[in-house]
Amino acid sequence: MTVGLIPGSFDPFHNGHLEVVERASRIFDEVVVAAIRNPQKSQGLFDLEERRDMIAESCAHIKNVRIVSIATLLVNVARDVNATAIVKGLRAVSDFESELQMAQMNRSLSGVETLFIPTSSAHSFIASKLLREVARFGGDVSPFVPRPVLERFNIRFAEGTL
Repeated sequence: MTVGLIPGSFDPFHNGHLEVVERASRIFDEVVVAAIRNPQKSQGLFDLEERRDMIAESCAHIKNVRIVSIATLLVNVARDVNATAIVKGLRAVSDFESELQMAQMNRSLSGVETLFIPTSSAHSFIASKLLREVARFGGDVSPFVPRPVLERFNIRFAEGTL
């Protein structure tokens, strides 16, 4: 059985992420989406449990997807889920530089290869950081996120916690 592991902070999960998961689900028998608390990034907008729930709801139509949250080295998770490959989405050439370094480190540590899936041009400009900023200033993020994520953005906006 082939298993693709898709890691990310997913704060928030957006349509570019969803595209990568959908495409990976046609390549692998199982896709494991791993929401990560990234210590290199500032405090998240959504906590890990909220992100996990949003991803699960957004991917409910994809039958071979499993969602996990992690707070350890990615290669440990890859081992634990028997990952055939780590899957990373690429928006632009600039993403490739840092992703290549991580792929080489992960392969060196675990032997697990990384598969890069470029997003379509319709999603290539979407970034979680930009979505948080647009939402904070009252902009419409609905074209860029799945409905479960939009609903949580609307709740945060109504609460004034964005």
